[in-house]
Amino acid sequence: MRIVSVPVFMLATAVFMPVFGQSKYSTKLAPYVTSPQRVVERMLEMAGVKSNETVFDLGCGDGRVLFTAVQKYRAKAVGVEIDPKLVESTRAEAQKMSMGNRVRIIQGNLLEADLSDADVVTLYLLTQSNEMLRPRLEKQLRPGARVVSYDYAVPGWKPKWVERVEDSNSRAHDHLIYLYEMPPTKDNAARPSAQDD
Repeated sequence: MRIVSVPVFMLATAVFMPVFGQSKYSTKLAPYVTSPQRVVERMLEMAGVKSNETVFDLGCGDGRVLFTAVQKYRAKAVGVEIDPKLVESTRAEAQKMSMGNRVRIIQGNLLEADLSDADVVTLYLLTQSNEMLRPRLEKQLRPGARVVSYDYAVPGWKPKWVERVEDSNSRAHDHLIYLYEMPPTKDNAARPSAQDD
């Protein structure tokens, strides 16, 4: 039994470590997981995307948020992605779909991205990643800009709307979409006050 347990442990470590950002992309803020298309469409609907607005997708992966924003709303779309292979394949797909003039993919760390042109920002990150990103969003986004986050809230902000989305693959786990509008209403309950110290 001892001989079997060592390789199993080593295999488990090898399988799970890269998924959670222990790879060469140590600055990744979330594992790469695609959003279901119906969720993408609902996120953009909730944000009220208008023609010629600029949608930023932070951690854009395969670009499905960007492509949907352009196809359905005639928006401009900017994706920020750290993985060079995803950047290359998403740029190629944009060209293939003749969206090269409306879709721009930036390879880099989303915590360093210039978000000042964004009308809408979409997120599918982890809660702690949203918290790290929050000061940049507050500093750079214009009043009236919308932030839509799938599954994970932005700590310290009170959402304008939260919608539950059923998971067709698992009845045990539904998903949430959070909509925020800038400047965000502060959620004072999310942080301990000075009196609590």
